[in-house]
Amino acid sequence: MSSAVSELIELLSLERLEDNLFRGQSRDIGTKYVFGGQVLGQALSAAQATMQDPRAAHSLHAYFLKAGDIRAPIVYQVDRTRDGGSFSVRRVTAIQHGQPIFFLAASFQKHEDGAAHQLSMPEVPKPEDIAPAPAVPDEVMKTLPTKIQRWLSRGGPFEFRHVYPRDELQPPKRPPYQQVWFRLAEKVDDAPELHRALLAYASDFHLLGTATFPHGISYYQPNVQMASLDHALWFHRPFRADDWLLYSIDSPSAQAGRGLARGQIFDREGRLVASTAQEGLIRVVEDAAAALHVPAKH
Repeated sequence: MSSAVSELIELLSLERLEDNLFRGQSRDIGTKYVFGGQVLGQALSAAQATMQDPRAAHSLHAYFLKAGDIRAPIVYQVDRTRDGGSFSVRRVTAIQHGQPIFFLAASFQKHEDGAAHQLSMPEVPKPEDIAPAPAVPDEVMKTLPTKIQRWLSRGGPFEFRHVYPRDELQPPKRPPYQQVWFRLAEKVDDAPELHRALLAYASDFHLLGTATFPHGISYYQPNVQMASLDHALWFHRPFRADDWLLYSIDSPSAQAGRGLARGQIFDREGRLVASTAQEGLIRVVEDAAAALHVPAKH
């Protein structure tokens, strides 16, 4: 297993301190603060670790309260809010330096059969027919801020293939939607709980950035502030994060320094396996140095 994939698996494997208390490490992946997907995936891992019977997470709703410190671990405190006949609810508080930085509420359900329908997957090229994004030329990389250089030069655990690539360094104005194929770079264990945590991690990539498309800006620009404010994720059907998944994203609105983005995640067979929604801070400021006070996010 590659170092990037094994590090992510380790990152999502929390240390149990007490029955309802867990500790997770932080990783610097090129953002100034902890990547939101890391906290999302770790909080879901903590909630899943408190389930005593086979109930699967079907929805989670989270709020990002403060930027996380990449140099410090994060403690996750789980409140076992409810265990009913069919559903369970967990509330997770992420704590760093003695203060809450993140809240998550997750709902779990026993398996049951019922009526089923879904929207169709967009007609897009297969991931094998889309070339990987080319590397940023060295002469261009040297002109970018250090944190952006770290982000662009890292070999991450996920592969991404953009159906309609956009130059994030010189972004054009275009309608607020995109489709991205993605998968974990290597095969991993079959445990559904692991794959849900991996998808929670990956769901934070590219989502909020879609709200910048009509405005010709991107998080790479030094005068742009972007940060997640909340995040929702619904799991519909079984999936594997190490098989290709299509992330179909649109942004219905941006206003008041905030942008809203929605996503649908399909497997290769066209089954809708998950849905997402996120609102985030998007500001264009005159002082580029001021933009460094909030975490850069996709």
